[in-house]
Amino acid sequence: MGTASHLINQTTDRLMRYIIDNNLQAGSKLPTELELSLLLQVGRSTIREAVKALVGRNILEVRQGSGTFLVREQIGIIEDPFGLAFIKNKKKLIFDLLEVRMAIEPRIAAIAATVASDDDITVIKKLAEETENTINNNGDYTQKDTELHAKIAQTSGNLVIPILLPIIQRAQRTIIVLSRPLQEVNKQETIKFHRLIVEAIEKHDPVGAADAMVLHIAYARNFIRCYFNEIGEIP
Repeated sequence: MGTASHLINQTTDRLMRYIIDNNLQAGSKLPTELELSLLLQVGRSTIREAVKALVGRNILEVRQGSGTFLVREQIGIIEDPFGLAFIKNKKKLIFDLLEVRMAIEPRIAAIAATVASDDDITVIKKLAEETENTINNNGDYTQKDTELHAKIAQTSGNLVIPILLPIIQRAQRTIIVLSRPLQEVNKQETIKFHRLIVEAIEKHDPVGAADAMVLHIAYARNFIRCYFNEIGEIP
């Protein structure tokens, strides 16, 4: 199930890339299901699931009877309201997103450490444990990781950041495919930094929470830079 889900997510991203690279505009007609299957070298059932995913995001529309897929006249991207997926310079976008995170998340973590209630800390610890368990079971920890950071932001009391962070994180993770050796290193570092952040929040240590978050994001930035040095560009 995990492998099938990964293939569908990967195909969805590649279909998005096809739309972007071919400069398709609202109302453009996509190739048929068979043509897309041959083009992306995946089964037709995978293409159908990828199209469903993009329909769910209001990026594509299936017009019954035509057997073709079209970009909607009005694209309302629920998961990507800023249209980040349509920015072509993905390499710069990744580092710009990390820069935004570095600017806001350490401060948010510090505030959360100051004001966190016992209930907040319980939920934050639970999400950190679930993320760690998913990592140790070789699962896709993206969603749990996003929930953890969003919960820390929510705990700060800021009404905007919990909405922005999941969008930023989803965009960041869906535009980069990490190599397996580097990914294994990143997983263990993620666990380490999450523990430091959670421990500081639990101790109501704002300086420690901010420092741990800085280290977490700085490591991610260096990790991705090393990845680019290895592969050159996004595949």
